[in-house]
Amino acid sequence: MASFIISDLHLDESRPDITRGFFDFLQGPAANADALYILGDFFEVWIGDDDDAPLPREVAHHLKAYSDRGPRVYFMHGNRDFLLGEEYAHRCGAELLPDPSVIELAGQPVLLMHGDSLCTLDQEYMAFRQQARNPMWQQALLAKPLEERRQIATQIRAVSKSMNSRKAEDIMDVTPDEVIKAMAEHGVHTLIHGHTHRPARHALSVNGEAAERIVLGDWGSQGWCIRADESGMELIQWPLRAPI
Repeated sequence: MASFIISDLHLDESRPDITRGFFDFLQGPAANADALYILGDFFEVWIGDDDDAPLPREVAHHLKAYSDRGPRVYFMHGNRDFLLGEEYAHRCGAELLPDPSVIELAGQPVLLMHGDSLCTLDQEYMAFRQQARNPMWQQALLAKPLEERRQIATQIRAVSKSMNSRKAEDIMDVTPDEVIKAMAEHGVHTLIHGHTHRPARHALSVNGEAAERIVLGDWGSQGWCIRADESGMELIQWPLRAPI
């Protein structure tokens, strides 16, 4: 059986076509999967597992029905949904997966990451990431009322969008030396990540041996996934249904 890897859907109430595309994906390409790995930024924003908005409930309903049919589902945190917790994962019939994680795909060890930790040239973002992943900071944020958290999330997104518009493209991409370092530390020759929204397959060398970095695309007018089975790994794109 095949495993599927996706990332950067950025599910949001303002983009129902992406949510519908994801549900189509569960019923279509990934219907008979052995496992589904979601490598972060599944949601555009996550303000806590107690969010009572309709979208998280709908997504949990579909994922639980999917996992109940047999596929294992794994969530990895991204820079948008780093507050997603065990409670919501349980509602989806999913497990939280540490970033980074090494799993076996296509008969080989593969390093899975969201990818934001590899963008070390973006010092402003790295400083925010360090703060946002601090358990005490997260606890203080989650202790605030839901409506206040929604307002804070809106402010953070606005600031992030403004900052990114002024940054050079290479600063927001992964740092090549950091990629090599991560792969060498984990003893792998294949790395899969998202975050950068730059889908591609990159050949490289790790400790003098051939290696590959596979980057997932974000979901917009088309979906992206990696299909992995005993024959290998394939980076796939397909058009989503047009918005109604």
